[in-house]
Amino acid sequence: MQPETKYAQSGDIYIAYQVSGNGPTDVIWVPGTFSHLDLDWEHPQKASFIERFSSFCRLIRFDKRGTGLSDRPMQMATLEERADDIRAVMDAAHIESATIFGASEGGSMTCLFAATYPERTRSLMTWGSQARWIKTDDYPWGLTPEENEQMLAEIRMEWPSKYYLFGPGAGVSKDIDPAMLDFYVRYMRAGGSPSAVIAYEEMNAQSDIRDILPSIHVPALIMNRTGDPVAHVEAARDMAAHIPGARFIEFAGDTHTIFTLEPEKILAEIEEFVTGTRSVIEADRVLATVLFLDIVGSTERAVALGDAGWHAVLDGYYATVRKELARFRGKEVDTAGDGFFATFDGPARAIRCACAIRQAVKALGLEVRSGLHTGECELIGEKVGGIAVHIGARVMSKAGAGEVLVSSTIKDLVAGSGIRFEDRGAQLLKGIPGEWRLSAVSL
Repeated sequence: MQPETKYAQSGDIYIAYQVSGNGPTDVIWVPGTFSHLDLDWEHPQKASFIERFSSFCRLIRFDKRGTGLSDRPMQMATLEERADDIRAVMDAAHIESATIFGASEGGSMTCLFAATYPERTRSLMTWGSQARWIKTDDYPWGLTPEENEQMLAEIRMEWPSKYYLFGPGAGVSKDIDPAMLDFYVRYMRAGGSPSAVIAYEEMNAQSDIRDILPSIHVPALIMNRTGDPVAHVEAARDMAAHIPGARFIEFAGDTHTIFTLEPEKILAEIEEFVTGTRSVIEADRVLATVLFLDIVGSTERAVALGDAGWHAVLDGYYATVRKELARFRGKEVDTAGDGFFATFDGPARAIRCACAIRQAVKALGLEVRSGLHTGECELIGEKVGGIAVHIGARVMSKAGAGEVLVSSTIKDLVAGSGIRFEDRGAQLLKGIPGEWRLSAVSL
């Protein structure tokens, strides 16, 4: 579930951060050029990566000043000032020492922080980072000055520009699904304005942390993909070679992102580095039907009833839902507020359960909306993950009051069951590639 956004004060600037997980070790995730804490949760692959990362540590993510949910100062800060924002977030979260993890441009901040505050740095990790981003006579990796100027010029004309998207800025694959590309464009615009991105990229062009690398005296793990189009693998290898005792790991792939290719392999290495042990992940992938529920008009009802009255209503609601789940062999996975997440081993039973819940809660004066989808789910212990879960949640978000909405996958699977449907047409599901044909149950 999406954590609460909090704010740390760094001088006159407020830095937005989120905390997920409750493991024994703290990890501070420093993002690349721009980020957006809330929109991270709308990207199924990234949300799943964050959730899994948070399963073995307490993960603290933040938006750098000038980006995402953090303050947008008129003048961009220096690398030193931005590195000090890490300290401000740690102080706000009451963390004395942590593993500092920097992605892409965030690697410069983390290296500077680790060298400056070794007493607060338990260890250092970077992903897709270089010591500098512009080529020189003694540094053969990165953009030429001319290529960098071209990138900045195109940002000024169009943000995000195609050159930035598919080239050295974000390194997005040209084969990306159109719906996912639309999400990336929206994410980048929300993450940073053109002037903020230009300011960061201009500073990146001038930054060079090679001289401080030998001053880092904490355990370090440097990671990169073989064909990363933004951070050259040999540049990352060179960076690791100049940090005393650093370990370098190269992962297959030609993307800049950490979470799109074989995330389990990456997370296994990170977990072992952070905790000292590598979990034996026994992941079962099974076909399951997911059901998401929430109460229509819950906020207004809660305000009208007050805390005590609303809690009494929720207790009755939960008891009613659990009674129907037991009848139809459903398994409760999670609850949050008035939201309910359950799985079933058959789509017809899931539909009939949703309809039974819809009817039963009327006695409580409540109305619910429901979303269902059947797909391959990943079962790890008591947790359920995978793209099917995110699709089910997005289907529910499209449901109206009292409506049981299902994906076309479910409609096809229950043919012959006698369950009737009303077509709701092809719709876009936020963060999910392609169009999805949805139907409302008329049973």
